[in-house]
Amino acid sequence: MRPILATCLGAACTAALALPLAPPAHPAQAAAGPGTASAGDLPGATQSLPLDGLGLTAPHGAARATVPPQENTVHELPPRAVRPFSLVGVVWDDAARALRGRAQVRTRARGSAQWSDWQDLQTDSDDAPDPGGEPQGTRARGSTAPLWVGASDAIQLRLTLDDPHRAAGALPHGLRLELVDPGPDTPAVRGGPPPTPAAAAGTAANAPLAPPGATEIPAADQAAAQADIAAAGGHLPTGPAHIGARPRIVTRAGWGADERLREARFVYTHTVRAAFVHHSATGNNYTCAQAPSVIRGLYRYHVKSSHWRDIGYNFLIDKCGTVYEGRAGGVAKPVLGAHTLGFNNDSTGIALLGSFNKAAPTRPAVEALARLTAWKLGLYGADPRGRAPMTSSGGNLYRRGKTVQQHVISGHRDGFKTECPGTRLYADLPAVRQAAAHLQGR
Repeated sequence: MRPILATCLGAACTAALALPLAPPAHPAQAAAGPGTASAGDLPGATQSLPLDGLGLTAPHGAARATVPPQENTVHELPPRAVRPFSLVGVVWDDAARALRGRAQVRTRARGSAQWSDWQDLQTDSDDAPDPGGEPQGTRARGSTAPLWVGASDAIQLRLTLDDPHRAAGALPHGLRLELVDPGPDTPAVRGGPPPTPAAAAGTAANAPLAPPGATEIPAADQAAAQADIAAAGGHLPTGPAHIGARPRIVTRAGWGADERLREARFVYTHTVRAAFVHHSATGNNYTCAQAPSVIRGLYRYHVKSSHWRDIGYNFLIDKCGTVYEGRAGGVAKPVLGAHTLGFNNDSTGIALLGSFNKAAPTRPAVEALARLTAWKLGLYGADPRGRAPMTSSGGNLYRRGKTVQQHVISGHRDGFKTECPGTRLYADLPAVRQAAAHLQGR
């Protein structure tokens, strides 16, 4: 999801900062701050550890600090014991600022003395809402991609700055280390907390595809999927339409979304002209049984840590090929997502869980991507092999107002200068376009 930044590491230029390996004095109250949920929240909680004041950032209004070359290039925070968590990321105040450097973490497996190797957090903010696309009164934060590390109870962070001549000024203000506990993955949690008005509205948005409170939307053959056009808000065709069979979709209730976290209202765009394919960049070290936990972690990170209205992706797919509902509002409807800065309007965002720059996505995941796009794009009359005119709202690849002929099935890198969805997944997209078109009967 993020460009990889190559930077030299050296022990001689490492500055150790005082975060001791010791449990907080009051675990239930430790690391409180903006974006922190109480331990009683179900499912999951967030620990938000401020990094300002540790020699990493200049205070607001202060001149950017400069340092002699090769000094303070690397900042390494000693290991710190924390409450259990499974997903980690770094956020900062201004989404327009970049974290110009390399962020790495190593974690200790819960209840053991085993530490992981250093792992990279992808640092450039390219999965994001368009300007003005999130709730009024809140300001989206800049963020790294979160990384799934599994059940852990200690953390160490290392920041390597790109420019040793301006070390402090290279870091944005308000740096925080976000540690997300997605909550236990039990049937009770998977069904979510007791229904709220927001939860009821969320499940009702999928009518008539599934009854309220359903944990999944069943698969439907190509003939039955024709009726889904009405659920998408369109008009039923007089003759056969090019729509693929509907895949089975695990709903938000099915993966245990806490609907109290998100903004209550739904926001829609006009239509769906294109699907942007992503990798979540959360790593590949998860099992299919853990996928709901990974998604709950992403959801909490996007909402509580990044200050988005909901999870950014419209759909997610795990390595076993299971399709999951993402942002609330109805799987058939044109829900406005926060996945491709500049091109969230009139598109849908689909993330394969994992990192695919070096590792290849699994065959079940790629096949599920073809089935999902054949159905979703078919609801709006889009040919997966074609191109669609998309107008940029601004990004690092196309200026605001620029109209681009995008592939109907595009990779994130087609709309934003990034490595997402990873070299290996991006190479599969031509075959996905052909397969999806075939599934539509074209």
